[in-house]
Amino acid sequence: MDYGTAIIWMHGEFMHFEILVEDKSGKVALDILVPKIIGKEHKFRVIAFKGIGHFPKNERDGVALLTHKLLNDLPHLLIAYGKTKQYQKKEAVVIVICDLDGKCLKNFHNDLIALLNSCNIHPETRFCIAVEEGEAWFLGDIAAIKHAYPNAKDAILKSYSNDSICGTWEKLADALYRGGSESLKIQGWQAVGKEKSIWAEKISPHMTIEDNKSPSFNYFVRKIREITSTEVNTEANIQ
Repeated sequence: MDYGTAIIWMHGEFMHFEILVEDKSGKVALDILVPKIIGKEHKFRVIAFKGIGHFPKNERDGVALLTHKLLNDLPHLLIAYGKTKQYQKKEAVVIVICDLDGKCLKNFHNDLIALLNSCNIHPETRFCIAVEEGEAWFLGDIAAIKHAYPNAKDAILKSYSNDSICGTWEKLADALYRGGSESLKIQGWQAVGKEKSIWAEKISPHMTIEDNKSPSFNYFVRKIREITSTEVNTEANIQ
């Protein structure tokens, strides 16, 4: 994993998005989806971590040791980005995408803001939380799922309520995978991760940005487009 400072060639109205996600499947999906959102005028890079990890207990945890876990390493990365000219000149922004899982949305968001504020220097940053998990963004576009998997189980897909806390990846697995989520779990988490990446690779190309039913996906798109369509407010850099 490359934790080095992003190399950015931008001037004026061009923006670079440094997007941090907690796993490989998120990177697979975003590498496909982000160009649909930002077009060819802007640049981006997606960095995948080996899990979400946990909030550092103290400054030493977040700065001295890199763990390849998103939350653990986030203070170190934000400080490093914040020291570079591109971020200081507001030519680049960091987008942090986390799964909510079973956490309280309000409390989790507040904790992310507190982490950002704890960094003595940091870049323009946006936090986008997938509710409940990244697979919710796929389930927000049933047509894309059916295009990629024509034999997907309609009854299961229709039973899903967008951005509900219901075991989202399991719901998608029950609709797509032979034997459902239980069959996949038996094979271990490595097999689960591999299958999630396959879903991302197959479904993402067919997703329509403007017609997704997931509120958390639409929030992510809105935050990206706010930056690309209007001048960034340098005093309101925490959202």
